Amino acid sequence: MSTIIKEIPIVKPEIGTEVLTSIDPNSLTDSYVYVHCHYQNEFDEMFIRVWRTTFLIDRTSDSRAQLVHAENISYAPQWTFIPGKQLYTFLLIFSALPKNCKTFDLVEDIPQAGGFHVSGIGRNEQDVYHVTIE
Repeated sequence: MSTIIKEIPIVKPEIGTEVLTSIDPNSLTDSYVYVHCHYQNEFDEMFIRVWRTTFLIDRTSDSRAQLVHAENISYAPQWTFIPGKQLYTFLLIFSALPKNCKTFDLVEDIPQAGGFHVSGIGRNEQDVYHVTIE
């Protein structure tokens, strides 16, 4: 007994020009910057949080990449408890930096003392960074 295999033509869907012109070109090349933050808690217990007014600031142009998401840390006014004398890690995800950015700062711009500030972070191709918060 023989089996007959029929070829099925591949049909590509048509995309109307009105759809193509409605796509924002910036969304096609948009990327994110991932900052893994490490904080060594030297106290018996500690509470930390991040404000939504945390930015990556390009040292050349002063352009600001906005915080779009945080993992393993609360947004102010909530607090995250850190057990005593442990290394605590959290992730901050930012919008894209300018393509010509070579060095940037992590700045938590808040109306009180104690905001995060890491200066002079060198840019890399992956846009993934590990910083120590002091």
